[in-house]
Amino acid sequence: MAKKTTLFVCQNCGNEFSRWMGRCTGCGEWNTLVEEVSVKGTKGTKNSWVSFFGTNKPQPITAVSSSQIERYHTGLKDLDRVLGGGIVPGSLGLIGGDPGVGKSTLLMQVSNYVASTYGKVLYVSGEESVGQLKERAIRLKALNDDLVVVTEADVERISIHIENEKPSLVLIDSIQAVYLPELTSTPGSVGQVRECTTRFLQIAKGTGIPIMLVGHVTKGGALAGPKVLEHAVDYVLYFEGENHTTFRILRGVKNRFGSTNEIGVFEMTKEGLVVIDNPSSLFLSQRPQDGPGSVVMPSMEGSRPLLVELQALVGNTIFGGVPRRQTTGVDHKRFSMVLAVLEKRNHYPLQNKDVFVNVVGGLKLEEPAADLAIAIAVASSINSISLPQSWAVLGEVGLAGEVRAVSHIEQRLHELSKLGFKKCIVPINNVKENAQIKVIGVNSVKDALHILKAQGGDDSER
Repeated sequence: MAKKTTLFVCQNCGNEFSRWMGRCTGCGEWNTLVEEVSVKGTKGTKNSWVSFFGTNKPQPITAVSSSQIERYHTGLKDLDRVLGGGIVPGSLGLIGGDPGVGKSTLLMQVSNYVASTYGKVLYVSGEESVGQLKERAIRLKALNDDLVVVTEADVERISIHIENEKPSLVLIDSIQAVYLPELTSTPGSVGQVRECTTRFLQIAKGTGIPIMLVGHVTKGGALAGPKVLEHAVDYVLYFEGENHTTFRILRGVKNRFGSTNEIGVFEMTKEGLVVIDNPSSLFLSQRPQDGPGSVVMPSMEGSRPLLVELQALVGNTIFGGVPRRQTTGVDHKRFSMVLAVLEKRNHYPLQNKDVFVNVVGGLKLEEPAADLAIAIAVASSINSISLPQSWAVLGEVGLAGEVRAVSHIEQRLHELSKLGFKKCIVPINNVKENAQIKVIGVNSVKDALHILKAQGGDDSER
């Protein structure tokens, strides 16, 4: 006989308790404990999942085959880049994003390409009917006989479909919509999400079939469900985009098969998602002419150099209140450090100024190479001096006001030359001869500020 166990599970962090409490002792949230009933088989009960997927015997690591794994390409080169080269057989992945950002569109395009190239694909939807899926497929021109769709939310029935169809790829839309019938909690609860993810993990590793899950996000932007959801999968991708723009950014925040620093840039069109081959020109397309506070910086996103516009605005604090320090797209701690260097080492009066810094295009700069660009942008706004349009800035700033060398300087300069930039202010230790672009080395922030002031009245370089 099966044994039922009643637990109270926190819907925020996933901690389990034997009795109800008003506040979760794990995360400190109030009124998040929900009663859930789990059913566990007694000793000797046959585990159908083990018999279905087989059992693995321990073996010496030297006996394990070391053959190169052939990845599945998705048809979208930026998605392949974020995944580390493509979809690994037997992997379990998670794609999260806000509602309406294009997650289902992305999966439909991927499923059509994989079905055309590698064989049958099973698309399981727990939120849409097969008619709605076909309407999307018609719009995306993704009608394919090897693309098999089904509306199902029962994980046990989904496993039967996988066994019968033997697809090369399985897509689940979404993990919050499916459920296990032996659990009494509702779909999307912590218990259901945890157990369903575990079952899909067993399927992927036991059969070698890659599975991609769609996950909803909370109001705070985090993936809904317990943290075990992110721990169990092999990779986690975030699909980001604003409602008022057609551009989408795909980020890898976890990847067991590649780098987590790669990004993919797409544009949402009537025919679906289209890869933007030159995102640097996109981010700079609306840059203001001769605008004080605007600086271009060559950033590295994984192995890809991207030119981004960093903007700063400095104004007087109203009525002598507390100065505001607001950032969008840059690390606030490094931003505060750069302001301290400007004030202490270079005598900029910022104690009674509001300072705002923004990275155009929704990108997030986490590398210290953006420090000097922040300093120049803030100084440009204070002095109402615009840096020449064909100039860029790059460098890490230390607390003593020195400018330290950065990595991947050749790739950054090459990207600048491709878009017609003529000069770049770099750390003195990064100065290299380049026939396409001139580099100006600086030892300190003070040296860079002198160059900025010297160019303020010179229109020959604009």
